[in-house]
Amino acid sequence: MAVLSSAVVAGAAWAAYAFAQEPASAPRVETQVAQPQAAAASDADKALIEKGRYLAAAADCIACHTAKGGKPFAGGLGIDSPIGKIYSTNITPDKTTGIGDYTFQDFDNAVRRGVAKNGSSLYPAMPYVSYAKVKPSDVKALYAYFMRGVQPVEQANKPTDIVWPLSMRWPLRFWRMTFAPDAITDDSPLPNDPIVRGRYLVEGLAHCSACHTPRGVGLQEKSLTDDGHTFLSGGVIDGYLAKNLRGDSKDGLGTWSEADIVAFLKGGRTAHSAAFGGMTEVVENSTQHMSDADLAAIAAYLKTLKPVDTAGSALTANPAAAAALRAGTDRSNGALTFLDNCAACHRTSGVGYSETFPALALSSAVNSDDPTSLIHLVLQGGEMPWTKAAPTHYGMPGFADRLTNRDIADVLTFVRSSWGNHAPAVTADQVAKVRGAVKAPAQPTRAENP
Repeated sequence: MAVLSSAVVAGAAWAAYAFAQEPASAPRVETQVAQPQAAAASDADKALIEKGRYLAAAADCIACHTAKGGKPFAGGLGIDSPIGKIYSTNITPDKTTGIGDYTFQDFDNAVRRGVAKNGSSLYPAMPYVSYAKVKPSDVKALYAYFMRGVQPVEQANKPTDIVWPLSMRWPLRFWRMTFAPDAITDDSPLPNDPIVRGRYLVEGLAHCSACHTPRGVGLQEKSLTDDGHTFLSGGVIDGYLAKNLRGDSKDGLGTWSEADIVAFLKGGRTAHSAAFGGMTEVVENSTQHMSDADLAAIAAYLKTLKPVDTAGSALTANPAAAAALRAGTDRSNGALTFLDNCAACHRTSGVGYSETFPALALSSAVNSDDPTSLIHLVLQGGEMPWTKAAPTHYGMPGFADRLTNRDIADVLTFVRSSWGNHAPAVTADQVAKVRGAVKAPAQPTRAENP
């Protein structure tokens, strides 16, 4: 069963585009900050570079522009998109293969407008639709950091694996014209209001919408700011459901306190939930390195978002399932599969163990209408992030080669209808679809195929 079964799932797949002339591959690494160059700098320059370093962490640039095992920011991460694989680019200050000859205007055009140095359009996996809201002074700090605080690496960019004619970039100009907002020009300081600061971070550098907002037929985010309904209401990415961050009690953040949100972003877990999937890397690479004040501002802003379902009510605990499991009176396949595979960690009460094995009972992730994340976790398992705030590390194994599609559907249906949970049943066909999409091992042959 899912050891990591509630949380905010991100996993920047669409949110990771190259801003060089050709995309370059860049899997994720475990290094947070590259070694700075030795060039002398004034105190003011050092402060600007340090500010840029912090903002680059807030934007999680390293996650998409660093290949697994590669040099920081040297590109090479393969990013799957609906039209083929794109590779992130080298954004180190190397003059031959990186962005060392970019002027500030070149850099700003790429980051906030989606236009490469040669004038071509970038694929919208580079979240320039969000970065358009970043103030020019913050872009200048980022530019100072990438030019003077990052070690140059000579590493050529990779071409995309997108077939012609989809590989042509000129149509992207019309995508930008239709869906990308104008870059802001207002560079005045933000008012001293945590909610305003939180909105600025969420909508801009943190680009939360790239994963947590559903997309339209043009693969555009349906909203880039709070529209009272779709913005941050959840979306499927990388085989996970990036959960609803609005105020819904059942499947959103309605029952989360601001302290819960801060603890989650800082340590990757709370007393009742834990990060999984792409959000694990977001916490490791980005949010754990942000200041307490900024995390509190993000939490304060998220708590202002109204629920999608304004008529929804909070779930209430129901001990009947726990009693039936303990008495052995529930002999359904779902209940027995839970006892055999899940109860040791998540307990027959479904409450798990605080900050170790997340609760399944009344979990917003468990109660989401879309069971994609839960299926993915049961199939392939997951791990909590490594963080300074929560240095202990827990994970759960995958059950793809142990449980059939029917077993997984039954156990998840049991979980989603027990202890007060109330979510739609899961079908074997849904499990089969996710199993194929995430390339999990084939189900065991011992049992009857659905």
